[in-house]
Amino acid sequence: MSKQNTSTATNHLSESRVLREGYGPGAWHGADMKAALGDVTAATAYWRPAAGRHNIAEIAVHHAYIVRGVRARVSGHEPKPFVLEGDDWFSLDSDRAMSWKRVQTIVAQEHDRLADLIEAIDTGAATSALPDAERAELVLGITSHAVYHAGQIQLIKRLQEA
Repeated sequence: MSKQNTSTATNHLSESRVLREGYGPGAWHGADMKAALGDVTAATAYWRPAAGRHNIAEIAVHHAYIVRGVRARVSGHEPKPFVLEGDDWFSLDSDRAMSWKRVQTIVAQEHDRLADLIEAIDTGAATSALPDAERAELVLGITSHAVYHAGQIQLIKRLQEA
């Protein structure tokens, strides 16, 4: 294997690991997105810390929407329609708009689809529409996005307990 191919394979393996650190199944830095969402009840998910502030369900769906966009950019394919109309942030005042279980499923599915794509690129089963460096920046960005929002979710859970 040439030095360039070895470097590319290492970058892809690192991208897969970076994704796991942000979403799950566990990270050294504390709760990742999967862990942050894991113990949330429906009542907590739709609880709003203050008027005009996002609840956990809205944050989770927002993250799933952004993950979907990253996958589209990496693959170069137009994404299928999202489960809700609109873009970026969606108003979810109760489980009537979307059940908490469905929200959790959507987040997991979108993350798994992105992780599967990155692994497929790593093994040569798929190609990316982006140069390696740009793809790596997107993977780092979406991981940072997951960690940021996982922290918000943890804070909202604590606020609700107070």
